[in-house]
Amino acid sequence: MVSRVRVWLNRTYAENAFFIDQLRNNPQNRPVEIHATHGDPDSPVLMAADTAALEPEGLSPAAYAEYALDHCAKHGIDVFIPVLHQDAVAAHRAEFAAAGTVLLAPPAEAIAVFRDKITAYEAVEAFGVPVPPWWRVRTEDELLAAVDAIEATGHKACLKPAAGAGGTGFRTITRSPFSLFHLSGFPSSYIPLTLVVEALRRAEHAVDWLVMPRLDEPEVSVDCLTGPDGKVRMAVGRTKNGRRRGFTLQPSWIEPSRLIAETFGLHWLTNIQFRLHENEPVLLDVNTRPAGGLHQLSLCGLNAPWAAVCLALGEDPGDLTPDFLGADYAVVAGPRPLRPLALPQQRDPASRIPAAAVPAPVAPAKTGLPIA
Repeated sequence: MVSRVRVWLNRTYAENAFFIDQLRNNPQNRPVEIHATHGDPDSPVLMAADTAALEPEGLSPAAYAEYALDHCAKHGIDVFIPVLHQDAVAAHRAEFAAAGTVLLAPPAEAIAVFRDKITAYEAVEAFGVPVPPWWRVRTEDELLAAVDAIEATGHKACLKPAAGAGGTGFRTITRSPFSLFHLSGFPSSYIPLTLVVEALRRAEHAVDWLVMPRLDEPEVSVDCLTGPDGKVRMAVGRTKNGRRRGFTLQPSWIEPSRLIAETFGLHWLTNIQFRLHENEPVLLDVNTRPAGGLHQLSLCGLNAPWAAVCLALGEDPGDLTPDFLGADYAVVAGPRPLRPLALPQQRDPASRIPAAAVPAPVAPAKTGLPIA
């Protein structure tokens, strides 16, 4: 009998409920037992899991790593995919290995490089990867100088925290005064420069911002799977241009991604993002974790989560360049069931909701679009 694979996802993104679906619906039909923990009892990943529990609150990164080690040992976890406190967990890789658990996370040193966007830009630029013009801003004078320099080239200035995930804290700076325009329609990322300056003057703590030109679409997120041997098995770009989504294998996006993954040891599942500056691809961000939209690669016939787990178990999936690229698509919201409020809870696999009852991407037939 083929042994059951126990996979744990700690506090992660709601979209990773689809990640869990793909692990279950793996092409080998191998039994998988999913463990999920979270701080929010209404996270969809808890319902998607076989065993769900709330995580302890208030733990330091070091204490969280101890909690994670204990959880893996207690539950016989084969593969752990950490998001929360990823760097602290990765620093204990040898201890997890001794407990029989493979960490699907890059080395702690690689995570540290990309935790700070400015450190990341400096590091990759030294290896020839194009980056946008950027300014590190901590004071009002630095902010005004950066905005003036960007606007002098005909671009709009934007800011975001030097350290942070996703689009948290992203704002586009405008010279227009605050008006009813900013109160009409849906909330916008645009903010008047005068309000930013006023907020800086009233700030009770220091800021650390990255200020740069607002970059043009398309945004291309390259999902990579790299083995601990440093060899990239998969690098596929997901394009975003307004509502429209698609896929690409164009070298201008893929080759810099491979270079970054191989050079900096970004093992396992990572995501490298680009946009355009003056019609040239430049690095936007590097995520040392699986992207929330990773499951969308199923439209290209790929099950990236399962390929990563196989690689972690010593079963090399080989080259995962897709045979075809799926058609363009849009992302829409869909309902996901939630756990009852009582946690922790274990579910009998026989009571699992059939995958067909849950909205998820469906891979097209092999007669998809030619690769471009």
